Amino acid sequence: MADPKGFMTTPRQDWPRRPVEQRVRDWDEVYVPGALLPIISKQADRCMDCGVPFCHHACPLGNLIPEWNDLVSREDWRAASDRLHATNNFPEFTGRLCPAPCEAGCVLAINQPAVTIKNVECAIADRAWEEGFTPPRPPDRLSGRTVAVIGSGPTGLAAAQQLTRAGHTVAVYERDDRPGGLMRYGIPAFKMEKRHLERRLEQMRAEGTKFRTSTAVGRDVRADELRTRYDAVVVATGATAWRELPVPGRELAGIHQAMEYLPPANRVGEGDLERSPLSAAGRHVVIVGGGDTGADCLGTAVREGAASVTQLDIYGLPGAERDEDTEPWPTYPKIYRLSAAHEEARDLVTAPSADADARLFAASTLRFTGDADGRVRALHLVEVDALRRPLPGTERTLPAELVLLALGFTGPDRHDGLIDQLGLAMHPRGTIARDAGFATNVPGVFAAGDAARGQSLIVWAIAEGRAVAAAVDRHLTGGTRLHAPIGPYDRPMTA
Repeated sequence: MADPKGFMTTPRQDWPRRPVEQRVRDWDEVYVPGALLPIISKQADRCMDCGVPFCHHACPLGNLIPEWNDLVSREDWRAASDRLHATNNFPEFTGRLCPAPCEAGCVLAINQPAVTIKNVECAIADRAWEEGFTPPRPPDRLSGRTVAVIGSGPTGLAAAQQLTRAGHTVAVYERDDRPGGLMRYGIPAFKMEKRHLERRLEQMRAEGTKFRTSTAVGRDVRADELRTRYDAVVVATGATAWRELPVPGRELAGIHQAMEYLPPANRVGEGDLERSPLSAAGRHVVIVGGGDTGADCLGTAVREGAASVTQLDIYGLPGAERDEDTEPWPTYPKIYRLSAAHEEARDLVTAPSADADARLFAASTLRFTGDADGRVRALHLVEVDALRRPLPGTERTLPAELVLLALGFTGPDRHDGLIDQLGLAMHPRGTIARDAGFATNVPGVFAAGDAARGQSLIVWAIAEGRAVAAAVDRHLTGGTRLHAPIGPYDRPMTA
């Protein structure tokens, strides 16, 4: 490490965000442009270069964090980029979207604020693009083998890039009109501007990866036809089967799933729509679900000009510090975190009755009621205890003209016919079954990402893509030099 005392002399400093009143007027990223590089070398100096770097184990990609922290502290950006890209195809994605389990596993986090690993990663990735350290890397020769990747989210893109660089001819099939999956139409631009995605896609095209957009496998082209046309098929369609909320009044108009609401808002940013048909402008909005997707809905509704926005979380208000008995270091703790969207809601007071920022904690939805036209007008909730049991006398009502359900996903959607046409075996929990080599019950067909793992983080999605690429390469050639960071049964560290 460049400064052996850096962790004692330098306090943690995060990438500053733009003022709330400024950033809610646009869809640009929330951070102050150019404000990261002046502080990041000193922040990298805080890395202790500890004997056992648990940040490696907390990160499913196995990122070489102490190595590139040291290189950044010395401002050797090219070498830092090489070490970062050795384990991560898309660090500018994870540097903006990942909740950073690596920081929860930082040894410094035992009794101090962790190293700003996520910020360092993002700084390296952005500097690498600025300095031209990430040129396309087409293969020296082609293998003569062909692979179809179904789905262009982070898993599909990582798998496709790895297999293309290994010399295979890869075509990525995407049902939407543009590649990117949830990163395109699910993640709002204020979290990651689409230019970062477009830049990687251009790199992949230059390397030889082909993209077949507006093609729903199972409907526009039969999945079993792809199986006969290609030497291998990777199913990376994600977990798009959303969870429902079976309570009275669910049938009322104005109640939508989060992934019905977010894509039109993103299409406005793409220039496809002038205004979202589900715009929150002037409406009282209630978001049911306390996770990241709910926060994305929150930030979107604030920018659209909602009259009020409240977010319901069935869990109790978490503390500011980890509970060492139930969530000891280096596990990822459930603590109170203030995302950019929650900061905006707090400062703008979008939910006057909230417990904190825009959130009501320990709140469970009882029913919806509507007007004579069948449109939702109110959400009735009740407070619950730690076992989610209703507490008598705590029922209350919130005005609701737009309700967004952000309750997570169970597995891949089966309506398009892909799973049935291939004859894939399914796990009882609703995901695609696979063996220790990522292979399904159908020869030559592999499954990776949320479609097989279940709903997870972007960093796990990329790790799955890299790992399944190694498995496919081994299947096609008898061996592989591709990096496989995880196995299909690996899971995050828990107590």
